Amino acid sequence: MLSKIFSVAALSAVLFSAQVSAMSATPESGYTATKYPIVLTHGLYGFDSLLGVDYWYKVPETLQKDGARVFVTTVSNSNSPEIRGEQLIPQIEQILALTGAEKVNLIGHSHGGPTTRYVASVRPDLIASVTTIAGVNRGTPVAETLNDWSNGSKEFEGLIKTLGNALAVAINFLSGGDYDQDILASMRSMTFAETAAFNQQHPGGIPTTACGEGDYQYNGVRYYSWSGAKPLTNVLDPLDLLTGTTSLFFPAGEKNDGLVGSCASRLGMVIRDDFRMNHLDEVNQTLGLHDLTETDPLTVFRTHANRLKNIGL
Repeated sequence: MLSKIFSVAALSAVLFSAQVSAMSATPESGYTATKYPIVLTHGLYGFDSLLGVDYWYKVPETLQKDGARVFVTTVSNSNSPEIRGEQLIPQIEQILALTGAEKVNLIGHSHGGPTTRYVASVRPDLIASVTTIAGVNRGTPVAETLNDWSNGSKEFEGLIKTLGNALAVAINFLSGGDYDQDILASMRSMTFAETAAFNQQHPGGIPTTACGEGDYQYNGVRYYSWSGAKPLTNVLDPLDLLTGTTSLFFPAGEKNDGLVGSCASRLGMVIRDDFRMNHLDEVNQTLGLHDLTETDPLTVFRTHANRLKNIGL
């Protein structure tokens, strides 16, 4: 077993850039053994691993335990989905070269949603499916409000640019990344007007009604989504303070996970948009803390991998 793990790790080191990491495990049941590799793409201020904490906490290991091939990618943690998408494409090509697969199943969280959708739009030949988890597919009031404040005050815009980019650069450095950061481009890309323009250019899976479902398949790519709708979920999670605060940007009564509205997250086949999860629970953060009355986030990932497997993806 150990020799197999070390062999795969050595091969990955030869063929992969520092921004692509793969994990290996022996399949046990085949429940998650998709035909195509699963590729995870982080959102705003995301990373692969930071100071020993994984962004996708226990997600790759859980999927690989039952047969999936899982790869964690990194792109600019703060930039436009177009730039992030262009950074993602060569990593996907490396994954295909390593595995011999023809396509991959992309899963993007938050701003990773439009990032993965961009790749599927411009390179559908590489993509079997796109799944967005709380994808910023139709904007968020958080970005809209901050952008309005920035447009109304050069001082506030400068503050966001200075502090936001400083945080982005710090995350990039501490996670071993090597990308340019642009928090203003990232923020503006998540406003209502910018996401509407983006969706015109890259319409795959986007619903035609305010809170409906989109095409399940577009240009040969299948589309899925899920999201949460409970900003505060566990008193022991310190990051609940973040999602609880940002939920105040939403109109009263609008379902949201603290950063993205339930309806705005919808894409293709909607698995659910009302999990009792906040924006960080959806990727099993912080360290797996979540609402104890809700399904374990890792179970949602496993079930979805099995869904992809059962339709031949």
